[in-house]
Formats: sequence, C-alpha cells, structure tokens
Amino acid sequence: QVQLVESGGGLVQAGGSLRLSCSASGSIFSIVAMGWYRQVPGKQREWVAITTGENTYYAESVKGRFTIARDNFNNTVDLLMNSLKPEDTGNYYCNAGARYLGTWLPGSSWGRGTQVTVSS
Repeated sequence: QVQLVESGGGLVQAGGSLRLSCSASGSIFSIVAMGWYRQVPGKQREWVAITTGENTYYAESVKGRFTIARDNFNNTVDLLMNSLKPEDTGNYYCNAGARYLGTWLPGSSWGRGTQVTVSS
C-alpha cells in the first residue's frame, strides 16, 4: 500500500499563498484520481481538488484560487493555493479519489496531513 506524506503547510496571512506537496512511497501511476482533502475541527473531511492527469476538479469554494498538479514520474501531487482566506484553515491531506454521486470519496489510508492556518 502506498504511503502518503504531506508537507508545506504553515501560517499565512489572508491573501497569501502556500504550496502543499504530497510525496508517495510508491508509484501513483496506476491510481486514476489523486487529490487533496481538508478537515476543520468539528467538521467532516471534504475534498478540495482532484486530478486524474487529464482532468482536474475543484470544490466551488477554491475554484480559481487553487491549482492541483500530479507528477507520476516523481510520485508527487502538489496543491498551489493562492488568495488564501481564513476559511481555508484546516489540516490538508492527500489521498486517492473515487467519483461517487457528484462528490469524491477518499481512499482508506491517510497520512498525518499538513496544517494550514490563514490569519485575517
């Protein structure tokens, strides 16, 4: 099973940018959809951005501000976050994704995530 390690989080002011990186211990070539999810304390984990390589999908709340990119050669999935807002604060995780009834369901194995805090 591929292990995923997230990095790049931090504290940033509203309007700032961060680049998150997900490094996989093995090949992600055969994983059709890879993406980023976030969780805020007290709320359910939600998908943020998904890439199949050919297509990208974004949650409405981040569309136009976040960009996801995968590198199958280096087994990484990055998330560039611009124009950050306080409501983007949360712990961000990468994982596989499966399309289901208009949303994306994550795989079963989670990394530790990386914390993003946006101050107003």
